[in-house]
Amino acid sequence: MFRLTPVVRNLVLINVIVFVLQNLVQGLTELLSLWGVQTTYFKPYQLFTYMFAHGDFFHIFFNMLVLATTGPILENFWGQKKFLIFYMVTGIGAGVFHLLIEAFVLHGPGSQMLGASGAIYGILMAFGMMFPNMEMMLLFPPIPIKAKYLVWVLGGMTFLLSGAGVAHFAHLGGIIFAFILLRIWRSQGGSYF
Repeated sequence: MFRLTPVVRNLVLINVIVFVLQNLVQGLTELLSLWGVQTTYFKPYQLFTYMFAHGDFFHIFFNMLVLATTGPILENFWGQKKFLIFYMVTGIGAGVFHLLIEAFVLHGPGSQMLGASGAIYGILMAFGMMFPNMEMMLLFPPIPIKAKYLVWVLGGMTFLLSGAGVAHFAHLGGIIFAFILLRIWRSQGGSYF
């Protein structure tokens, strides 16, 4: 069904292994999650580890589904190193953006955040910008849709259909960091869209 490229395959495996360990090792989720800087739980390493922990089966399933369907196309286009750099920058950038909004705009106490969604939304943004007219097949309903519209549909769904506990600003942060990184690469002479 999917032809996984090396980096995408390894990212999916790491996420699945961490998810299994989260369900076996008590307290692991709290250690890996990204906590607000205002809390005593915040540690800088969490800007990396939060991307590999997930809240429940559907959380990891949909993130890995998007990664497995769009990631290999980007990895084949960019190469392994550039794809991994993009994934990490958008994921860490999403976490930073979430923390900044939470601390300076929402003035919240700092909540727990986890999941690869920031990096996944970054990948969706890149995919939509680079391959805007490529048709993808939706799962529900099973209809074809161009990539440029799929990005808008999925981006809108995160704000309209999800409830409390969803890190909307991390999703937005992934999109913003993806856009910035693609613009930087393009300004350096790359044909990245």
